[in-house]
Amino acid sequence: MGLGIDHRNKMAKRAAAEITNGMIVNLGIGIPSLVPNHLPDEIQVIFHAENGITGIGPSPEIGMEDANLCNAGGLPVTLKEGGSYCDTTIAFGMIRRGLLDMTILGALQVNEEGDLANWIVPGKKVPGMGGAIELAQKSKKVVVLMNHTDKNGKSKIAAKCSLPLTSPKCVNLIITDLAVIEVTEQGLLLKEVFSPYSIEDVIHSTDCQLSIAENVIRHEE
Repeated sequence: MGLGIDHRNKMAKRAAAEITNGMIVNLGIGIPSLVPNHLPDEIQVIFHAENGITGIGPSPEIGMEDANLCNAGGLPVTLKEGGSYCDTTIAFGMIRRGLLDMTILGALQVNEEGDLANWIVPGKKVPGMGGAIELAQKSKKVVVLMNHTDKNGKSKIAAKCSLPLTSPKCVNLIITDLAVIEVTEQGLLLKEVFSPYSIEDVIHSTDCQLSIAENVIRHEE
């Protein structure tokens, strides 16, 4: 079940629906960086980045990139009116003080208790954990955007994470290319399914127990 560009934007659009007026939101690298492109004009939000930008706007048009303006992943961004810059210690101070309403992160694995593994695959070189620990522990809400399965077809949602954890019991909502799943005290609750997949597809592709919401929402193409 491949994750094409349409699926990436579909997931980012669904994540944008979690944002409400006045929020301060941090975006991880990868799919989360697409979220500002899907935010309705009437929603006023401050996007925060660990590298010291507060007030990130949508991705710039091709040819209009500013070499000195990028997000924490190094990708070009724009700055909204009223946006500001600070050094990274101040940016992390905002995170550690619990001032972020939400963080939207990519992940390698999430388990049924909301444990997050998103920074390393043993034996492979990675640039580092970045701010993932602080973001996962200190944000008021943690939303994960990721493929439902890996390149080998193995579920990335499991009863237990086999990869090193970033933070335990921190994830509130999982959005994949197949579904939207809420992490509750009773376990994982399947709430929404993306076309063309079915509830049965999601259950078959998930390596742990899922509860099914009474009225599962189906998102058509």
